[in-house]
Amino acid sequence: MRCPYCGGDETQVKDSRPTEDNTAIRRRRVCSTCGGRFTTFERVQLRELTVVKRNGRRVVFDREKLARSVQIAVRKRPVDPEKIERMISGIVRQLESSGESEVPAEEIGTLVMEGLRGLDDVAYVRFASVYKNFREARDFEALLGELNADGTPVNGGREPEADES
Repeated sequence: MRCPYCGGDETQVKDSRPTEDNTAIRRRRVCSTCGGRFTTFERVQLRELTVVKRNGRRVVFDREKLARSVQIAVRKRPVDPEKIERMISGIVRQLESSGESEVPAEEIGTLVMEGLRGLDDVAYVRFASVYKNFREARDFEALLGELNADGTPVNGGREPEADES
């Protein structure tokens, strides 16, 4: 494993243990050249996935890109990082076990929206606004109307704050 600090090829594993959800192995490593310490994760990959973009372009599926987009949606929200990781792992497992090597980007977006809807309504709306390319306030109103219509709390289940006027 190449050191992220100095680029050296000589690194040693100091500690290995499974992640809490047992979907990966977490390894603590140290670089023999610079002494830098870093963590790597080893995961099972059932198949190489290709994402088919809306414009027809094909790119290799990148789990880290998926995780970054979810992290942006949940930023500054009280969501347990372990639940986020479980959601992402579940999406990846579902995609890998589908039997298809090419996955439409829309399918991934739909799975992320379903997962975020169960985690945090604000993160769900944030992700949906980018995924569905909202252009005006009316788009948000329609999405919030859908959330209200199916009984999903729009404020994360919290009571509205009283107006202190």
